[in-house]
Amino acid sequence: MSDLTLLLVDDEPPARARLRALLSDIAGELPHRIIGEAGDGIAALELLAHHQADIALIDIRMPRMDGLELAQQLAGLPHPPAIVFVTAYDEFALKAFELAAVDYLLKPVRAPRLLEALKKARRLASADFSVIAPASRARLRVVERGQVLLLPIDDILYLRAEQKYVTARTVERDYLLEESLAHLENEFPQRFVRIHRNCLVAAAAVGGVAREESGGETHWALCLKGVPEHLPVSRRQWPQAKAQLGL
Repeated sequence: MSDLTLLLVDDEPPARARLRALLSDIAGELPHRIIGEAGDGIAALELLAHHQADIALIDIRMPRMDGLELAQQLAGLPHPPAIVFVTAYDEFALKAFELAAVDYLLKPVRAPRLLEALKKARRLASADFSVIAPASRARLRVVERGQVLLLPIDDILYLRAEQKYVTARTVERDYLLEESLAHLENEFPQRFVRIHRNCLVAAAAVGGVAREESGGETHWALCLKGVPEHLPVSRRQWPQAKAQLGL
């Protein structure tokens, strides 16, 4: 079995240094390689845009993006790491396990307890964590030029699949997401309505409906709030979309 790849995420450098020391102590029993360290959730996502980790050791209280939101974001990755929380606070344990954490370690962590958690995570590292559906995210991860942007779900007018990417449209511009349309539809069933095999529309963004003609055939199209675009609704999806949107 190849060495485990680990990501350390904690906003306090001394805490990361202690984790490195503990990991060094147990390296004989559990060979591993640290692929990087991050001081918050956004920095962790930027690292994972270029490197893959089997396990992420994550603190909870951090600036910019805390560990709980990071866990939600990781669930959207094609190959998410197993999550082990390492924190000084015990009040987040229930929420952590709702987010499919493998284990929850309280600081100060001891080497035997860390080894136990990592062995457990190693057994689960090949599981398909992408099918886990934690509480819906408030923001989606967008990687542009190596940097991570966080796109509020409330700003999205529609999602359209284009080749291997999904385009998220806001009033201002388009964003490319590295997530599947099916995954997003399953995560946000109350927010987005399928109107075409390659398009989901935000129910709150629909301002009206119009009858349009294209190629000698007529079809229904949705008028959106804030933009001049009209989204065609496929004949197959029209009955269900009409009912869901209350048209």
